[in-house]
Amino acid sequence: MGEFDLITRYFKRPSQRAVLGVGDDCALLAPTSGMHMAISSDMLVEGRHFLSTVDPARLGHKALAVNLSDLAACGAEPTAFTLALSLPRIDEVWLEGFSTGLLQLANEHRCELVGGDTTQGPLNICITAFGEVPPGDALLRQNAQVGDDIYVSGTVGDARLALEVFRGTQAIDAKAFEAVRARMETPTPRIALGIALRAIANAAIDVSDGLLGDLGHILQRSQVGAQIDTTWLQHSNTFGEDAQAAGISLTLAHLPWNKRIEFALAGGDDYELCFTAPVHQREMVHAAAWESNTPVTRIGRITQTQGLVVTDPEGHPITRRFASFDHFA
Repeated sequence: MGEFDLITRYFKRPSQRAVLGVGDDCALLAPTSGMHMAISSDMLVEGRHFLSTVDPARLGHKALAVNLSDLAACGAEPTAFTLALSLPRIDEVWLEGFSTGLLQLANEHRCELVGGDTTQGPLNICITAFGEVPPGDALLRQNAQVGDDIYVSGTVGDARLALEVFRGTQAIDAKAFEAVRARMETPTPRIALGIALRAIANAAIDVSDGLLGDLGHILQRSQVGAQIDTTWLQHSNTFGEDAQAAGISLTLAHLPWNKRIEFALAGGDDYELCFTAPVHQREMVHAAAWESNTPVTRIGRITQTQGLVVTDPEGHPITRRFASFDHFA
């Protein structure tokens, strides 16, 4: 099987929203009139971003999910994506699983594959995703305001726990491990929540390298500070009786406190949304959470004094440093 046979068999699909998709020198997209285009690129490298033993269907899902998570953090609706794929060799079983997981998630969000590149080399996956957002509605890191509430969607820390189980530093039962492993390998891009937060939230970012580290990017761009109250890590907060547990999973809640705060605050690979919103928008934030079927937890507030203060459940500052992931640290 050659390069172009590979593309045709596993990745070429009839164009739906694109004017011209896979098969030419360029794809042709027709942006909706009056909308801004949001663009995000992410690269996944074997041994750096994923284990060699990961199920290829899950890897296909995650490769696209991390890009869709960036679009969600901007409040953008996905439209299309490109795939640049480096493969050590043609493995039909691997390609079948990878393309299935990739395209299933793409279909869920009506986000079509429109082009890219394939080559031989170390396993490396690079996706560029395109989305649309109305002018003035994009959620940007630079717009946090003093007094804003700080929220996080879903649960954080599960992916880090799964990684530590793989490393052999933590031990949990098989059922709990499968749950946190799924969170690490098949994250849920919070597209619906991001769209629902347009004109409600001020600033947002997706949590990829660790909650506090990614929040720090908002603080830096907005030139503000923050105070995080870790009381929410003692238990799970919910909006309504039927809401899913928010903030931390039951699995993480059973860990010792020092591990719980480390994994939740600096774990990374969660792909949840961290966002800020004015206090008077609390009811609207709750409504957006219900509308998108995504639990959110209020974890702190934006302050005028620059810097990040983390307090324990008794209100005392935690002096421990939480280091988020850095590719070159």
